[in-house]
Amino acid sequence: MHNFKKLWRAGAVLVAAVVLLLALDYLLYPCTFTRSDIHAVLNGPYDDLYFGTSHGKMGIDPESMQEVSGRSGHNLCVGGEYSQDAYYLLQLILEKGYRPKRVVYEVSHGYFMDRKEEGNNYLLFYHEFPLSRAKLSYFWDAVRQCNFRTALFPWYEYSLSYEIEHLPETVSRKWTGDYGAEYLKSETQEYHESGFIKRYPVDTAALEMGRIPTFSTDNGALSWNLDYLDRLIALCKEQGIEFVAVVTPMPSATLEEYGGTLAEAYQFFDAFFEERGVRCLNFNSNQYYDACSHEIVSFTDYDGHLNGEAAREFSKVLAQVLDGTYEAPAAVPQETEPAIAG
Repeated sequence: MHNFKKLWRAGAVLVAAVVLLLALDYLLYPCTFTRSDIHAVLNGPYDDLYFGTSHGKMGIDPESMQEVSGRSGHNLCVGGEYSQDAYYLLQLILEKGYRPKRVVYEVSHGYFMDRKEEGNNYLLFYHEFPLSRAKLSYFWDAVRQCNFRTALFPWYEYSLSYEIEHLPETVSRKWTGDYGAEYLKSETQEYHESGFIKRYPVDTAALEMGRIPTFSTDNGALSWNLDYLDRLIALCKEQGIEFVAVVTPMPSATLEEYGGTLAEAYQFFDAFFEERGVRCLNFNSNQYYDACSHEIVSFTDYDGHLNGEAAREFSKVLAQVLDGTYEAPAAVPQETEPAIAG
């Protein structure tokens, strides 16, 4: 009897701890645009889904593409999204009964040169997954390897002062299920319900050239990231989903400054996708270089994040290329040669 009371008390403490952690998560974990993205795609279906990094998030506008192709789409790209995240996102979508006709994967070589860093990137997607086989697999494969605080206290990576200030709004939105785009607008950008983030133009004269990650086939993280990219491609083939890789435009000045490492990366991925029978559309190569602007005024930085209007124009061209209706313009001399020939 004494042992039973001890077990009962231990169980009660455990239940109380779980309830407390869930309550704090509800109160303090912010409503991110990733929550809006996952909510949208789990209430699909969409013809096309876009995966990738911030270059894709700010460069691919599904609404502009639909104007051209008539195909519906949602942008699931996020700064901090690795191939592992994209793989489990697609698994979740398929598990919930939605199958896109096409997956477009935006390739940024820097994301293949390292593994996911400690912090809220581990939870950016996982936290928003509903209970599912995909979530359990995702936890076992990724989240269990991170700092224990990330899993137990998912809000700890966010500023407590921010969380407290926005607590009424956070609770209200979660309680009502209101994940509208109007809450995710800032002075520099606005989130659209299609998943696209429209960046406002900046004073490009004030921009400084940053550093582009060096590409190397000796990097240990490369094989790990490629393994999940292979899994994603295989899953698409298994489900009869078209898979297309895309490299978004870079400023001509960046291509000139870092042409060596970019050329090496582009050539590597060209060969990688060719071996797997996958189309790779590189808008920094000779084939598509003239299809879009590489002038710095079209970007918000030298890293290659397009501003909203340039992204709309690029998205229309991308839709034409994907659907085979694109007609190359007459050749116009550029300030610099593309990073690679192709």
